[in-house]
Amino acid sequence: MTVLWVLARSAYESRLQYTASHAVRTVASVIFGMIYISIWQGIGEQYALEGYGREGMVAYIAFNQVILWLTFTSHGLGLEDRVRTGQIALDLIRPVHLFIFSAGREAGSIAYNVLFTALPLYVLYALFVGLPVPSDPVIWLRTLAALVMAAYIGICISYCIGVTALWTVESRWFSLLNYSLSFVLSGFLMPIAWMPGWLQTISRLSPYPAFNDIPTRTYLGTAAPAALLAPLIWCALLSLACFAATSAVRRKVEVQGG
Repeated sequence: MTVLWVLARSAYESRLQYTASHAVRTVASVIFGMIYISIWQGIGEQYALEGYGREGMVAYIAFNQVILWLTFTSHGLGLEDRVRTGQIALDLIRPVHLFIFSAGREAGSIAYNVLFTALPLYVLYALFVGLPVPSDPVIWLRTLAALVMAAYIGICISYCIGVTALWTVESRWFSLLNYSLSFVLSGFLMPIAWMPGWLQTISRLSPYPAFNDIPTRTYLGTAAPAALLAPLIWCALLSLACFAATSAVRRKVEVQGG
């Protein structure tokens, strides 16, 4: 745990060097969030928005925008660059497992995003858009659990993408594909329940609802406690995948003489 704390703190402090640029990013997030909210407010004047209503849909979009940066991880956790420079060989001989090392560094970046992007957005939307603030502590605990699992799943997926750099010249397109699938299948753009049946099935069989749909519905009090079971299962499965991928990376580096 001490090693994880040191890695996370180091990544967090490095992000502090770019606070001004990240402030611009936060402003951009507010602008895009207000655009999405305005669109749904306009739609809500003509349609019932079944299951949510106009105010409920505004809250859904607002909270989705708040938590976006908790799962929007760096490309491949930076592993592609470390493979390109050969740093990966040194990383593999560290006394810390490569996955834990990479996840710890990314955790610091996520903590930075929480403090300097998610929290400001949350306060702004709660004050000016009417984002409800739950009074039930159980809702807060479930939401926190959902968000922690969402961040962890995002880290695992990015790690698996990052290690593909050992086999491909360019792995960045995997990240672009992952981001595209996430926007569609996570429920960020619209509730999964409104999707066509076949797309709902694909979405629910993927880990992406853990990013937005499950945490947001948990926060709004419309998800049953059992909804947290799916992301918990994905955390376990993706953890196994990450450790298996690391074993494959070790064999690959050895074959290359690294």
